[in-house]
Amino acid sequence: MNTPDSITNLVEEYKTILKPAVKISADYINLDSDKIEDLLVAEGEWTPSAAEHLLRLSKDYGSFMLRNALALSLALEIEDGALGF
Repeated sequence: MNTPDSITNLVEEYKTILKPAVKISADYINLDSDKIEDLLVAEGEWTPSAAEHLLRLSKDYGSFMLRNALALSLALEIEDGALGF
């Protein structure tokens, strides 16, 4: 797996999918959590439970912690975690 390319592509895919639910202005970013979850289910093919969990992880931990968790899981070759998502 070419990690930087796969992450870059995935980020761009999510930006495209979530564009209707994210409003960016000069002062702030407004996120519609319900719409984000709906788009993750409809366009990202996540289950409702997994979409809710994914959004909560993103909000609770942010990119710094999750980037390190990604690197650690790749180093340890953990593709699917204990929760089965």
